[in-house]
This record gives sequence, C-alpha cells and structure tokens, in this order.
Amino acid sequence: MRTWILAASLALAASTAVAADGVENKWRVEVSGNAESAGRIVLQVAPAKGEPIRAVASIAKGRAENDVANDVSAALQSVASGQYNVEVDDGEDVLIKKQGGERDFVITVVENTVQGVRVEIDAE
Repeated sequence: MRTWILAASLALAASTAVAADGVENKWRVEVSGNAESAGRIVLQVAPAKGEPIRAVASIAKGRAENDVANDVSAALQSVASGQYNVEVDDGEDVLIKKQGGERDFVITVVENTVQGVRVEIDAE
C-alpha cells in the first residue's frame, strides 16, 4: 500500500512539473491548408498565473492559409494586444510574444471547426 501511495504521489508531482514547464514567453501558431468550410478557430492564451484569454477567429469558406493566419492574428490582437505582441510571420504563421512585465504563458487550440485547416502550436 505504501508503495502504491508513493507511486501515485510521484506521478502527480511529475504531471504538475510537466504542466509548469509548458509555459513560454513566445509561441508560433502554424496555420496550414485552405478553408474548405466556414467555421471558427478558438485559441486560449493562459498565463502561468492569472485568467486565460480566449480569441475567436471566424473563418469564411474559401480562405487561403495566409488569410486564415491573418484572421487568427486579428482575433488575438483584438483580445490580447495589451499583454502580448501578435504578428503574422512567413504569411501562414502567427507569432505571439509576451510584453515586458507579463508572465510566461501557454497557448492552446480550444476548437477548430474549419475543414481543411490545421493549426499547430510550437514554442519559439
């Protein structure tokens, strides 16, 4: 029983450490593919401490990947420009970087209902 409790405690500590290590100061949102349907892409920006911010990009059918990246960038800028610098890079990527004094953060895809468009997120 003691071994099981120790193993469970170690597993919980390891998962907490992985979650804490997931925050960064800069992220790249990679958009690929063209919009085969209308839909939305919802991203969440969550600082290490504090309230998360959600950005919703409405995507029209037929948008090319560069246009989708611009839509995602505009959605992020509309809700997060006070805390984060947001810019389009290489046409199809969106960079989001914390501004001075802000905490490191993690960004995740909450929802993507746009057929044909893939969204991947990588730390910079």
